[in-house]
Amino acid sequence: MKKNIALLAGGDSSEFPVSMNSARTIYANLDAEKYNVYMIVIRGSEWNMEAPDGAKVPVNKDDFSITPGDEYIRFDCAFIIIHGTPGENGVLQGYFETLRLPYTTSGVLASSLTFNKLFSKRYISRFDVDISNYYFIRRGDSRDTDTILETTGLPCFVKPNRGGSSFGVTKVTKAEELSGAIEKAFEEDYEVLVEEYLEGTELTCGLIKSGGDEWVFPPTEIVSKNEFFDYEAKYTKGMADEITPARISDELDQQVRQLSSRLYDLFNCRGIVRIDYIYAHDRLYFMEVNTIPGMSAASIVPQQIEAMGCSLEQMFSLAIEDAITHNQKEGLRK
Repeated sequence: MKKNIALLAGGDSSEFPVSMNSARTIYANLDAEKYNVYMIVIRGSEWNMEAPDGAKVPVNKDDFSITPGDEYIRFDCAFIIIHGTPGENGVLQGYFETLRLPYTTSGVLASSLTFNKLFSKRYISRFDVDISNYYFIRRGDSRDTDTILETTGLPCFVKPNRGGSSFGVTKVTKAEELSGAIEKAFEEDYEVLVEEYLEGTELTCGLIKSGGDEWVFPPTEIVSKNEFFDYEAKYTKGMADEITPARISDELDQQVRQLSSRLYDLFNCRGIVRIDYIYAHDRLYFMEVNTIPGMSAASIVPQQIEAMGCSLEQMFSLAIEDAITHNQKEGLRK
């Protein structure tokens, strides 16, 4: 019997269009013989199932069900592909925990922790993992340019503490640019990180673990044609070279894969994640964990899965079945 899968897309952040593009890729690559897939688009308090013909059916949030016509449909699993809030920060995960409904991402704590760049850096630095120098600012804090730059130096990056797709991120090369860059980041979040610029090789590695097995994808090397890997470089064809497998030594390749596997466990991740690094000064610096990485045609993880010789259908099915199995093991399913 086919399982009913809710594919959740959209969200309340600037990454709404990125999420929708990711959802279209997933929708096209879920096994139609195993799953009935329903696209659920979330924007604020509006939650609707959107049919291929454009018809919209509101979601009953009491039990996360839909009633198209006279049919009553509940779901066997939620495939969350909302980048940013409420999909990547633990909010939806908490909702589904209360309903005891399986979902394909990391849990509430891991999602919340990794979405917060400051907390993830503070946490992971305890485990002898290299991180860049940084300075943290909340909206309303007094701030002094000289004090900040004593910590980070120039150039530096200014970014929202909680956000993705490089929205609100600025590379600062002059001290007088810092204040404007901080204000730009505050447009995305009320917390901001100013980070040391590390000149080196940008690397990223996706993976998923299930039932004692792991699939660590080939690392990708990112070479942006802009000043850094910003939104345009990420989502505009030809604006960045994403080289998979990365042009790195076998030793560094193994280091990236092994550290990714270790970080996955340390953060208690589930589902498909992607972990970003900078290799500089002969050291591998952890940057961040993406617990809901992009899955559009322009995204990195699909490229890595293809380079590994697997199909998106296989990996997406694995994420769904692992979520259901995890729920059963935890005794969470009603």
